[in-house]
Amino acid sequence: MNAIIFGASGQDGFYLTQLLEQQGVSVIGVSRSGGFLNIDISDFGQVCDLVKKYRPDYIFHLAANSTTRHDAIFENHETIATGTLNILEAVHQYSPEIKVFISGSGLQFENKGIPIMETDPFEARDAYSISRIQSVYAARYFRRLGLKVYVGYFFNHDSPRRTERHMAQKIVSAARRIAKGSEEKLLIGDLSVVKEWTFAGDVVKGIWLLVNQDVVTEANIGSGKGYSILDWVKLCFGIAGKDYQHYVQTEEVFKAEYRQLVCNNYRLLSLGFQQEVSFEALAAMMMHE
Repeated sequence: MNAIIFGASGQDGFYLTQLLEQQGVSVIGVSRSGGFLNIDISDFGQVCDLVKKYRPDYIFHLAANSTTRHDAIFENHETIATGTLNILEAVHQYSPEIKVFISGSGLQFENKGIPIMETDPFEARDAYSISRIQSVYAARYFRRLGLKVYVGYFFNHDSPRRTERHMAQKIVSAARRIAKGSEEKLLIGDLSVVKEWTFAGDVVKGIWLLVNQDVVTEANIGSGKGYSILDWVKLCFGIAGKDYQHYVQTEEVFKAEYRQLVCNNYRLLSLGFQQEVSFEALAAMMMHE
């Protein structure tokens, strides 16, 4: 068996590649960086050539610029929305037996401050969500044409491979520097915001469960367990042996986009999903990396 991963150089691509290789699946990685195949996912011809050449058993579309900034609207449209259409039409034309996974996001749903379900309505609240919503409707259309298309809605997940533009790593990196003697101040907008802090290695196991059954086609991929940013700060600074109150400051003018971003993962649990790395274990993993 073999699989194509679009976005192989990212955090999720890294852990998914590890998992697939452990399962005996050969991986063809596609990315704009990292020494992988440099295929333009927004170019239909290039995507078709890739599908025809490898005829994979699976295709995983993980490629995206994970930002809600408006200035990334065209990049996200080309990578997420157009990329999804190109993959699905190429599969439809040349290899319709391929199982295709399309990544979604908890951010594309209407958020009422309670655990989000897959059946909740979408809300185009930012430039990123627009592309995610378009890709899901494309997946549903091609599913009607007979393709095996799965959508996994990702909620916050982390690992030592995260960059500092992600909150978990921003806090971890600051706590590690402060443990070594830095006197810096860490600015955070709102410490009360609650979200998931799932290990990326667990998330890709959820993906693998989803694509290896034929009943559930869309599922939230996450732990379903919420913790505040303050909880993460306390944990990381506790591991560092420092009192966070001496180093963490809040930005009073900052207004969070949501109070809580947590999923109801009952569908994933029904497939046998088990979280293996706890909130505390993830913090220890990232602090000691």
